[in-house]
Amino acid sequence: MENAQEVFRAVLSAGLGDLAGVISVHEFGVFAAAYLRRQLHLPGNSDSRGVLFFRDKYLQKNRLPPDVRRARARYASRATPYAELAEELGKQFVVKPAIGAGALRTEVVRSAEEYHRALEPFPGESDVDVVAESFVDAPEIYMDGIWQGGDLHWRSLTRYHSSPLSAVHGRVLAAHLLDERLHPDLFEQAEDLTERVLKTLEAPDCVFHLEAYVEQDGLTFGECAIRLPGALSPQLVQLTYGVDLFDAEISLALGLSVSLPPAVRPPERFHGYLLLRRPSHGSLTREDFARAFTFDKLTYSSSPDTSPGPYGRVGEAIVSDPDERRLSRTIAEIVRFNETGGK
Repeated sequence: MENAQEVFRAVLSAGLGDLAGVISVHEFGVFAAAYLRRQLHLPGNSDSRGVLFFRDKYLQKNRLPPDVRRARARYASRATPYAELAEELGKQFVVKPAIGAGALRTEVVRSAEEYHRALEPFPGESDVDVVAESFVDAPEIYMDGIWQGGDLHWRSLTRYHSSPLSAVHGRVLAAHLLDERLHPDLFEQAEDLTERVLKTLEAPDCVFHLEAYVEQDGLTFGECAIRLPGALSPQLVQLTYGVDLFDAEISLALGLSVSLPPAVRPPERFHGYLLLRRPSHGSLTREDFARAFTFDKLTYSSSPDTSPGPYGRVGEAIVSDPDERRLSRTIAEIVRFNETGGK
């Protein structure tokens, strides 16, 4: 998906007739989609250069103004000494793909040995393949929404129960939508950060996903992508607010404006998701989960033939509650139940 030349060759060789538009629901295809729109004279964002500032984490962070707090970032390679990075970024820092991979191949390193081990998954053929960033140890939130006409058209705010990075290393990935009535200051800070980032990076009309860390003295910018949010976030948004982010993505790819349903404030119920995994000890079945908790949606495979997906996923669940605080407690209980094998 990332090789725009190969994607373009595939499209040309397919001998397609009239094309209405190009869409990618995956971050890896965003650049190729913009390139194809320019080459095939199709509607939607065709600025492939601008897309790079939403793909490359070094380019993104270094384009932001100094007063937008974020991790310090620089490119790294096997030729970059650990001591040099530790002096610049701190003894504990993060090594990750420069263009992102959903926390895959992302490691927190604390020694030269861990640093060299973190670089092993990378081919080492490029000087801009890997980014090293200063480590931010704080809870994570993300704002998903629609950017249109240079303004924030719609948004929601979600909190991770455990970070995607911790989920790569065995935790259950889970998140839930926040109630603005309970977190007015956090919503205001997140909106301000989102508007500043998207305006500085000259975001096109898009569906966006922006991550931030919640520190005691305010938000620290994490990263921003011009794509649909991952996991089950679009489903949570539709269930809670009646906003279809998939439909919005399609409309923008066709050069259409996005119309929203009448706002229902506050929502009747808030929703959260969990990507269920096999416990490290013992075993669980779908029936075990269903007996212990009430779900809006539940799938789970205990078959040894099921290959785990990203974040160890062998099932997924959506839960809801009119009370966001109670929803958060329920998700924490399900996470514990899943990780301990029902104990």
